[in-house]
Amino acid sequence: MPLAHRATRLAVCSAVVLVAVAACAPEPDEKAAGKPATAASCSPGKLSTVASGKLTVGTDKPAYAPWFQDDDPSNGKGFESAVAYAVAKRLGYDKGQVTWQTVPFNSSFAPGAKKFDFDINQVSISDARKKAVAFSSGYYDVRQAVVALKSSKAAKARTVADLKDVKLGAQVGTTSLDFVNDLVKPSQKPAVYQKNDFAKSALKNGQVDAIVVDLPTAFYITGAEVTDAEVVGQFENSAGSPEQFGLVLDKESELTSCVTGAVDALRKDGTLASLEKKWLSDAVDAPVLK
Repeated sequence: MPLAHRATRLAVCSAVVLVAVAACAPEPDEKAAGKPATAASCSPGKLSTVASGKLTVGTDKPAYAPWFQDDDPSNGKGFESAVAYAVAKRLGYDKGQVTWQTVPFNSSFAPGAKKFDFDINQVSISDARKKAVAFSSGYYDVRQAVVALKSSKAAKARTVADLKDVKLGAQVGTTSLDFVNDLVKPSQKPAVYQKNDFAKSALKNGQVDAIVVDLPTAFYITGAEVTDAEVVGQFENSAGSPEQFGLVLDKESELTSCVTGAVDALRKDGTLASLEKKWLSDAVDAPVLK
């Protein structure tokens, strides 16, 4: 074979081998693991959402005050409704491009694919829940509080120990129930309810001495729903970072970094603080139960 032809053949074969090796080589770890959303993929209004050109937001029904108003998440009233629309605006979606979907509280952070882009429903960020879903950064620092009828023995509690012998209730799957079980450790098994509505009814009817809910909800209950009840006190947060509510996303969502960026920007520019002051102004200091 002529020398020129042999050289050409070797070059072609080398190229073929290189292509084959590249095709069979493993992908970089970052890609194999799923790249986080990049700045380019967070282009306003151009996210890879459940419904093209729309932002689908989930929450439970009823949608309770002070987080929502008039059981209507779409009206922009109430802290979480306002936060959702503020996040949407940061992501490039106006109010008309936001659609709401009813999602039961426990379903929002249960394993499995989600039909929403993010869910907002007083869901506390926890390592256990992170095994099934992704979270944005926290949009609200929260404490848990005890609500009791003024005539109840629980109303006299001044310490955590004072609650050990009272009948307590809380909603299933919540950090409120975790505080009852892990911090108070009552002598009586706590009553567990599917919704806070049922817990409030049990309190009204004297089926429990007290219920545990987040602090803003506690002030709303005593101010507007069970007026013969009072906020007995709040629990201290565990050592370390405070308990925070976060927006819930699908475990594999490409939007997580974009949504977190939006929440962080709203915190930095004072929007979250302003919305908290407007909608959660009643959640002022309450006695701390130690």
